[in-house]
Amino acid sequence: MNRWTYPDLKTLMAKASPLRSGDVLAGLAAETAEENVLAKMSLADVPLKRFLAEPLVPYDEDEVTRLILDSHDAAAFAPVSHMTVGQFRDWLLSDAADTAALAQLAPGLTPEMVAAVSKLMRNQDLILAAKKVTVVTRFRDTIGLPGRLSTRLQPNHPTDDPKGVAASMLDGLLLGSGDAVIGVNPASDNLATLGDLMRLLDEAIQRFQIPTQSCILTHVTSSIELINRGAPVDLVFQSIAGTQAANASFGVDLAVLREGLDAGRSLGRGTVGDNLMYFETGQGSALSAGAHHGVDQQTLEARAYGVARAFAPLLVNTVVGFIGPEYLYDGKQIIRAGLEDHFCGKLLGLPLGCDVCYTNHAQADQDDMDTLLTLLATAEVTFIMGVPGADDIMLNYQSTSFHDALYVRELLGLRRAPEFEAWMSQVGLADAAGRLSADAGRHPLLELLS
Repeated sequence: MNRWTYPDLKTLMAKASPLRSGDVLAGLAAETAEENVLAKMSLADVPLKRFLAEPLVPYDEDEVTRLILDSHDAAAFAPVSHMTVGQFRDWLLSDAADTAALAQLAPGLTPEMVAAVSKLMRNQDLILAAKKVTVVTRFRDTIGLPGRLSTRLQPNHPTDDPKGVAASMLDGLLLGSGDAVIGVNPASDNLATLGDLMRLLDEAIQRFQIPTQSCILTHVTSSIELINRGAPVDLVFQSIAGTQAANASFGVDLAVLREGLDAGRSLGRGTVGDNLMYFETGQGSALSAGAHHGVDQQTLEARAYGVARAFAPLLVNTVVGFIGPEYLYDGKQIIRAGLEDHFCGKLLGLPLGCDVCYTNHAQADQDDMDTLLTLLATAEVTFIMGVPGADDIMLNYQSTSFHDALYVRELLGLRRAPEFEAWMSQVGLADAAGRLSADAGRHPLLELLS
């Protein structure tokens, strides 16, 4: 006999989650492996419709819940509305769930539904289902096409030194990185410094006519102010979470995000599209802010994607191992979380990328990251990070390098964004097939250091 009972849906969801240290820390995890399996069995019998009737975070207390439920597309949901969570899993893995069907379904799914079904899936299920989904976005190039893998060139510097940023940017461009974005995490929040960094990136993009976009990953309100001051802002960035209170801890709400989107679009800087928001997320952010409402961290991560899709972003990525071992303890938990996040984001219709990463005090190493990178690439993740040597000297964590992207592209035959790939061929950085040129070491891009 099952000796465990669950007072509500959010408790059942938490008990059915694969083990992770954050849920243990929050006191939400299953007590034993047996309880976890029995909770999964109970969750499999839950009708998908129940998630519309029983919000995990109260409707009247949370604007994220209101956004999710008020924007739900009942017509899109209709084809699966009769299913339980377990039946939905089986359908996702069937031939009936093809790329076209999943694209039409996305507006009808809530984050809680996709989080629930992910809890019933093995890693291979998450990979297979996510691979079926195609999400394409555009600003100055086209990201997310089948058979493509983009990279964010991340030239961070601990003092925002322009020459240090330029050197890392040059390194990445010569190795074919940067088609998703050239994005800097600034060490300073000084507006003058941020403006200087923006102009540095923009000058390089314009001077060499690179079909990509730049981003300074500062607070959305700083981006709005820089736009008001005439700075060359391409993408508007913000870290987001899955509850109103957690977003408030970041100093944002939905209205501020809408203001950032409108400000960015007012500049009209896109050439092939106007997707210009860039969001980052991470399992555990709501718990670290004391704003999790007793909901497990993976479900709250999926709710962050519910926030993101309201703003038609160019890029969304989970910084999967960055928050630390308190939330994802080791390589096994990080790998599982990365596959869950990618699956949930793609199913909700987002251009989901992943910062395949870990902090130096986690029980993980670069071999774990190789495994996650390879698995995500087989699932056609939208983009990954490109960090010099995989070692971010400003944020002090380990990610993926320019060479890691070369490895996985060669392994799986993945290409860069088409406009970026054509530019590389045109300027002599690569051949028509995207292979790097042996003469790149004498390229005019070296002028960036002058």
